[in-house]
Amino acid sequence: MCDYSLEHVASRPAKVGDRLTTTRFKNPYTMFSPTVGFCAVDEPDTAVCLLPGTEIAFDQEIEIPGAFWMRRRIGAKLGRFRRVQEDRPYTHHDALELPDGRTLMLTTLCEGQRAVVLQLPVAAQEPRPATEPRKAAVP
Repeated sequence: MCDYSLEHVASRPAKVGDRLTTTRFKNPYTMFSPTVGFCAVDEPDTAVCLLPGTEIAFDQEIEIPGAFWMRRRIGAKLGRFRRVQEDRPYTHHDALELPDGRTLMLTTLCEGQRAVVLQLPVAAQEPRPATEPRKAAVP
């Protein structure tokens, strides 16, 4: 559910309505961690893991690093979480598919961007309780 590089970080599954922020998670074994992912705004040390198909909306246009430490906006606020290159072990697999079909690796997102979970994939949603069968009208 979370990228392999987050095995050392506490994590939990995403829920509809979660307020997220992009963050660079600390790695206890190295000074620098290339792993950018999502955490809840009020839980900065816990990775929020998204299932493929989860839809999120950013507060502002998504930003990636540009030249000379500047940020570059990519012209989209919505994304659908995807897993890519799953046949390659020890490679980042977490990505966002944008409405225009482009795919961005999560590790390329700038830190500090805020988003909200709009929808989970159908398989991950809570089953709805069965409704009681209608009673036949007695004449």
